[in-house]
Amino acid sequence: MSENQDSNTRSIELSRQKTGHYTARNAAGAEVEFGQAEGLLSPVELLLAAIAGCSAIDVDVATSRSAEPTRFEVTASGDKVVGEGGASRMDHLNLAFRLAFGDDAGGQKAASMVERLVKLSHDKHCTVSRTVEHGTPVDFDVDVSTGASA
Repeated sequence: MSENQDSNTRSIELSRQKTGHYTARNAAGAEVEFGQAEGLLSPVELLLAAIAGCSAIDVDVATSRSAEPTRFEVTASGDKVVGEGGASRMDHLNLAFRLAFGDDAGGQKAASMVERLVKLSHDKHCTVSRTVEHGTPVDFDVDVSTGASA
């Protein structure tokens, strides 16, 4: 995978391991396996993880400057719905933050920031949830060949 010319461009490469099992890899070499096989996150679950992870990072980075959390859990959920023509999508997406901090000055300061940070993440900082909420067209390029493998 080559470096992107535009520093704002993000990309991954996906490779098939076997039917229903894939690996996504970024330019730095980090990988995540997913698919429809047992023990793997599905693509929809990865979407939920991306939404939760994006906001969790926003909250964690800021609160951890004041105190380490004693509990930091985020649950992302939503309903899969099938619309007209059988097109499926997710609806009623929700993030539930469950955080706890020590009962000292740093913990109280961190706890007092959480609601504001979650709102800022939602309204401004989380690229993932903002992209989902605003909707972005997805273009496709297809290159298929037969014969010798590419």
